[in-house]
Amino acid sequence: MKMYKYIVAVGLLASVLSSCSEFLDVQPEGNATISNYFQNDQQAIDAVTALYQPLHKETSYGRDLFWEQGGACDIVWGRTRSYNTLATLNYTGDESPLSNNFNLFYELMAKANWVIEQLLDKQTASGLTDIETRSLGEAYFMRGMAHFIIAYRYGTTDQGVPFVRYEDFADGYDNSIPPQQASVVDNYEYIIEDMDNAIAYLPAFEDYEAADQGRAHQAAAVAYKAKVYAYWATWDESQWTNVISMVNSLETTYGRDLASSLDEVFSSDFDNFWNEEYIWSIPSTGGSNGGGSEFPGVILENKGWGYYNGWGQNKPSYDIYEEMLKDGEGNDRLVRSILEYNQEFEFWGETRNFYSTSDVEAGFMINKYMDPFKYADADEAGYVNTNGDWPTARINFPLIRFADMLLFRAEAYLMTGDAASAKTDLDRIRNRSNIASLDHTPTMADLYHERRCELAFEFTDHLFDLKRWNRSSDATIKALANAELNAHPRVRQYEDRSDPESAFVIADYGDYQNKATYQDYMMVFPYPSNQITKSNGALTQNAGY
Repeated sequence: MKMYKYIVAVGLLASVLSSCSEFLDVQPEGNATISNYFQNDQQAIDAVTALYQPLHKETSYGRDLFWEQGGACDIVWGRTRSYNTLATLNYTGDESPLSNNFNLFYELMAKANWVIEQLLDKQTASGLTDIETRSLGEAYFMRGMAHFIIAYRYGTTDQGVPFVRYEDFADGYDNSIPPQQASVVDNYEYIIEDMDNAIAYLPAFEDYEAADQGRAHQAAAVAYKAKVYAYWATWDESQWTNVISMVNSLETTYGRDLASSLDEVFSSDFDNFWNEEYIWSIPSTGGSNGGGSEFPGVILENKGWGYYNGWGQNKPSYDIYEEMLKDGEGNDRLVRSILEYNQEFEFWGETRNFYSTSDVEAGFMINKYMDPFKYADADEAGYVNTNGDWPTARINFPLIRFADMLLFRAEAYLMTGDAASAKTDLDRIRNRSNIASLDHTPTMADLYHERRCELAFEFTDHLFDLKRWNRSSDATIKALANAELNAHPRVRQYEDRSDPESAFVIADYGDYQNKATYQDYMMVFPYPSNQITKSNGALTQNAGY
């Protein structure tokens, strides 16, 4: 795969060493060369900052990773996209969101590999400063994170994904093609090792000064270990016990807990960014130099009712609204997650009643990330980016929060026969949103409902939850997952879309109707065809494609 040589020869030289004066300032101030690098702490900081920057890109958590979720039934998006195969499960591997992210996360792995190799060499030769030690932990963490995103999306027990560690080459990495691991389990073992190394070198979150909050920390690495074990359990159910122990550690050793409300989790107040529920996120900002994830602006009503350049993409379906409605009309979680017609909300200093004339007709809009937009002159006041072509907003965009971890532990309890403990975790999440405790012994159907509703519109990857559940030994969740994978989303269609009180009908969404019947091989994506060609036989395409 020439891709790897390109990364080493060009990507590293051109972009790995952009400098940055403060962690939340994601705008590069200049580039440096790699000769005689790691001579001081600032160079270590600059090198590691380059590992975080890809997470802020439109091609990753800005929006491209979210297009895939059209293959489930929680969101809809428009026919104008050239990759509707992501929603119909007719994958080619060459869809730009897939191929771009494949390249992006392998580039991130290569950059992290280089930082690890250089710092380990320096550690052997002369030792590391405290900042360099932290930087080594950050590089291990980012390599493991990027590796995991590729591994579960492309790897099976029949064949894993390509991976190599530069530090395993005694004379330095020789730019050879990384081997395709025999099984995704081999990849998961490497990721666990990286997260263990990250824990050994990283500080706890509480040990960071304010300017460095948001960097990788020990609890985030423990949380990724929990996620890895949960995906590993798809192939080996004995791993569920490891999920339980990891989440226990987050709770007891690291003091993670649920925040007081979803309002606190999705607050635009910097003081709420680092609440007890926070584990790992993309800290995002507004103002004239805003950074982070642009997703809040991507999902905002197209043109923002004349106030802001919202893009109007990725709308909730009637299906996820209906699922949330099972907990009662107007329940806190539903209201905080989804805007429906005639619902009151604050926008640009006004109380409005929601309606949508966006080009994507759904009858709903995602509400989780709307807090920064409620202020009068939200752009001038610094809550949203003054550049509407990059509509970031002041919110701590979550990648892992403790509710996600509780749901993994509840799933692990159910899969290991401890329904009583699962009920405790599920009720904690329900009660936080003032939803009554379960009145029965929970089953995996309850886990399906709670995970789907609590984490809706976050990149916890609902689509791949469905795909791993479709392989579950539990018949209940297997049937629920298979039903959603083979369903087509529904929406509300209004007689007068500009009237919040207009009558509506519930209808099948009109776009991308030719959805394929889900088959087991679709659990993973196909590799981009150009990577197969460039590999000269070293990369084997996933079966079925």
